[in-house]
Amino acid sequence: MADTAVHADEHVDHGGHYSSTGLSNNKLAMWMFLGSECLLFGGLISTYMLYRGRHSENLGPDQVWDIPFTSASSFVLLMSSLTMVLAVSSAVRDDDRNTKVWLSVTALLGALFVAGQVYEFTTFYREGLGFTTSLFSSSFYTLTGFHGVHVSVGIIMLMSLVGMISKNKVVGDKKETVELFGLYWHFVDVVWILIFTLVYLIPA
Repeated sequence: MADTAVHADEHVDHGGHYSSTGLSNNKLAMWMFLGSECLLFGGLISTYMLYRGRHSENLGPDQVWDIPFTSASSFVLLMSSLTMVLAVSSAVRDDDRNTKVWLSVTALLGALFVAGQVYEFTTFYREGLGFTTSLFSSSFYTLTGFHGVHVSVGIIMLMSLVGMISKNKVVGDKKETVELFGLYWHFVDVVWILIFTLVYLIPA
């Protein structure tokens, strides 16, 4: 009877919160969402790889890329993954102060990356590479633009979480919430590593 009671209690504690995979429903939903995002970016990257050679002689990757600048911008985004890890670690220790600090630093680094991307787009446009200039430019702006939007959404999410932690209004498990935000942010960073390698480092 005692064993039955224990199993019943476990069912009450975890029922509705955990899936049959052992993951919480929230984590499972996040992984499913990230899986769908993989399909999205897979399609965008494939389209770019197909059209990257469709450009004029004077407005191709070799003429417009600024590899040192983009490398520095990429480094900033990758460092934000480290600060996100520190934020999750602080949340696990119930250290709200450092959690907010590292989340804010992560958002700041993400904002610097987006600012660099806006500067890069502006420079390309001034050089004559508009969205409709060629199939290459259209696929490039679509791919990197979608990623920039994802980073921007992540920044808004991070700052919203900082506000909720400050007001103690985080719904559900605070540690899990920070971890879920971390999963999204790491995904965005990993996607950029792939984009940076295929778009900027591998010649057409």
